[in-house]
Amino acid sequence: MPQHTHAHTRRCPACDGFPTVAITTGARHRDGSRVTIRITCPACKGTGHATPAPALVRAGK
Repeated sequence: MPQHTHAHTRRCPACDGFPTVAITTGARHRDGSRVTIRITCPACKGTGHATPAPALVRAGK
């Protein structure tokens, strides 16, 4: 059965729809768990969706 795609939602080309990720620093906490930092995509600002292109504006006469 075919799956439907949603044409109205475009994924961010920079993060491919994964706007926030956790990256390990290589260090460990005292309990043995890893130290991680959370990074948010700067292109879509954490939404995961592509921002619309700015509209052209005519200036002058």
